[in-house]
Parts: sequence; structure tokens; C-alpha cells
Amino acid sequence: MTDLACAIDFLEDRASLYRLLASLYYQPLSEEQIDALAASDLAKLASDSESPFAPAYRDLHGALRLRHTGTKEELAADFTGAFYGIRTREGRTAQPFESLFRTQRPGQLMGEARSEVYRELRAHQLRVPEGVDLPEDHLSFICAYLAHLCDKTAQALREGDRTGARELLKRQRAFFDAHVASWTSAFLAQAETMVETRFYRGVLKLTGAFLDEEPAAMGETEEAIA
Repeated sequence: MTDLACAIDFLEDRASLYRLLASLYYQPLSEEQIDALAASDLAKLASDSESPFAPAYRDLHGALRLRHTGTKEELAADFTGAFYGIRTREGRTAQPFESLFRTQRPGQLMGEARSEVYRELRAHQLRVPEGVDLPEDHLSFICAYLAHLCDKTAQALREGDRTGARELLKRQRAFFDAHVASWTSAFLAQAETMVETRFYRGVLKLTGAFLDEEPAAMGETEEAIA
């Protein structure tokens, strides 16, 4: 990454992936979302043998290439079983809440992690959508917030505000370290034992590959706008 335009494009790509993950973990997919994913470039992305994302895209493409009239219900059943906490293993669930995986007391919800994320969202005049009964430390909201920060950083660069962009990148890194790197590996390991469809195995692989790359991606962006 050598110029400002590349840095902006890179930030927008990261924001798009964060938004995709936010939608995948928010609730069971609608028919329209499934059709949109199936119509995207999954096959091309899956064919890139050099990409760490290729195994994930192969699973997603393979699952959706063979979709049928019951696909929506199958995916919804897998989503609710794994991510709503219906399935358990040794008394633990794979609900994507930071509090469940950062605490030393298994099963605790609405812990300090939720309060920390709430304060962070409030500082940016953001909040959980009205009527949604999920705490702020849900992975979907965490990803949506990081997408927001990527968008804000790209906008600052478009406006020539490198100082503001650097501050936003610093905020991204601090939030990522505190509220993503601190628990998502444990969540993904647990979720791998819960999901039953190839599609959601692909979702977990995509999440892991993307989040593994994020520290280096933030570093590259910081260097580009230094």
C-alpha cells in the first residue's frame, strides 16, 4: 500500500467485510440475503489459491451453489441452534457475546464487556437498533462499529485530515485489541463444535481469516498515512 487512494480503498474493503460479518451473525438470513450472496463473486474468490480466505469462500460457494427450496430453513435452524444457544457442549454455548468468553464465570451475560462497548458506541452517537433485545457486546454490533470506524477513517482521508485519520486508526486498534482479539478465537473454536452446515463452517472460517489479518491490515494503513 503506497498511496492515499489505496489506503482509502483498503479501508472501504475492510468496512465491507465487517458489514458482511455483522449481517451474518445478526440473525438468520433472509431469502434475499441468500440470493445476494449466491449471486456474488464467491466462485472467483474461492479460486484464489494464494488467499487465506479461499477455504472460507469455497465452503460458502459450495453451500449456496446447491441451494434449494429448503436452504433458508436449514440455515436458520443451524444459526439458531449454534448462535442462539440452543446447542451446548459441556454446558457452554456459542452465543457470540463478548461477555460469555471474556469472563472467568461461564455463562455470564451483560458483563463489563457489554458496558465497555456500550460506552464506546455512545461516544460515537451509536446504539443498538430500537426493539432489538441483544446486548451491545454481540459480535454483530462489534463488527458494525468497526465498519463505522473504517468508513470514518476513509472519509477523513478524502477530506485531507490525516491527523483525524490517524486518531481513528488508533481507536480502531485499541477497540480491536480489547473487544475482538480478546475473545473471538475462543468463540470460533466453540462455534466450530456447534455448527452443522457447510455454509456456517464457511462463515466461521471467513471470520477467523479476516480477524487474523486485521492487525497487519491496520499496521499497513497506519504506515500509508504516516
